[in-house]
Amino acid sequence: MSTASYTPLLRVRDLVKEFRQGGRRTFRAVDGVSFDLAQRETLGIVGESGSGKSTTARMVARLIDVTSGSIEFQGEDVTHRSGSALRDFRSSVQVVFQDPYSSLNPRHTIEQIISAPLRYQGRKVAGGYRTVVKEAMARVGLNPDHSGRHPAQFSGGQAQRIGIARALAVQPKLVICDEAVSALDVSVQAQVLDLLRDLQRENDFSYIFIAHDLAVVRQIAHTVAVMSSGQVVEQGSGEAIFADPRHEYTRTLLAAVPRINPEWDSARAAVSGTAAATAGHD
Repeated sequence: MSTASYTPLLRVRDLVKEFRQGGRRTFRAVDGVSFDLAQRETLGIVGESGSGKSTTARMVARLIDVTSGSIEFQGEDVTHRSGSALRDFRSSVQVVFQDPYSSLNPRHTIEQIISAPLRYQGRKVAGGYRTVVKEAMARVGLNPDHSGRHPAQFSGGQAQRIGIARALAVQPKLVICDEAVSALDVSVQAQVLDLLRDLQRENDFSYIFIAHDLAVVRQIAHTVAVMSSGQVVEQGSGEAIFADPRHEYTRTLLAAVPRINPEWDSARAAVSGTAAATAGHD
């Protein structure tokens, strides 16, 4: 495919977000961010707390408005969509949040939670919502017979699988994972990361994976954007970023994560190898 004919799934250009801080003062949380995301690939956006990575993700998902810049999705400008046009866009973009419990209504059953996006969008589905819910639960390694339970009856890893199932129920083209494994211990992180990779292979969607942990990003991202103070200071293939970081901030982040070494990678691979046997019990 020639460069001239290539259209990425997502194209973000010069994205800016300013927040008012009393009176006329403003704080620029995101300052000129640009990147492309290809279909069926994962972009890891990494940086310390306050770097602007989650704000960027929320603008891409149109959960908050942009101050300036543009967002193109499948070749169409969605920067200022509203009403039914925005609802149509959101049916293609879903978010998996950091804390699985706070993102799941404790009073609702799992069936109500997973089917909520379908109901919000007014979708009519063959076989009814219950069929879709059970299929989604099975895809993420949960027992479909537990759809009548409530979030508190599940472990942290299982609750995050519920969040993933909810995102997948509408068959999105882009899933944004906002610190989706940071609240989980390492063994459960490995299981969830394996699940995310498997789902991507099976369903051909793309991820934006937000994290502060470079070791986690290394496990899943095809390309990486490093953010600091609202700006992307370095981006490129995951292999290039980790093998030969060019920006001082990237090198500082890498130096601060001693787990990125062959011994840690081997240990994580061993944990991942047991994930299939334990996925239903995390």
